[in-house]
Amino acid sequence: MEQDREQGSALNPRYDVNGLITAVVTDHLSGEVLMLAHMNAEALAATIASKEATFFSRSRGRLWKKGETSGHVMRVIEARIDCDQDAVWLRCEPAGPACHTGERSCFYRRIDDDGASLSRM
Repeated sequence: MEQDREQGSALNPRYDVNGLITAVVTDHLSGEVLMLAHMNAEALAATIASKEATFFSRSRGRLWKKGETSGHVMRVIEARIDCDQDAVWLRCEPAGPACHTGERSCFYRRIDDDGASLSRM
């Protein structure tokens, strides 16, 4: 069974105990990491069907389509799943900033060498 999941051609995500898998979103042109979120089976199915990134919000306890209030939709160019099918990589065309703070990427700060402070990139 594991060999089928890891080397077969059937989509068979390995959701965690909360029914979630990690989703990494990158810009399809630059490769820049834009955001990290989580998906349940319904979010993954909605993303595949609509070609627009949909996630499961752990804080709200519901599906969340990226851009539903901001208009900053993530159009999915390609979706990939890792070898043991517990993480998804979405290569997207963003329609605006990925971060709710207005930054292009949620990863806009670097951890400084002292390990205690952050610097804007």
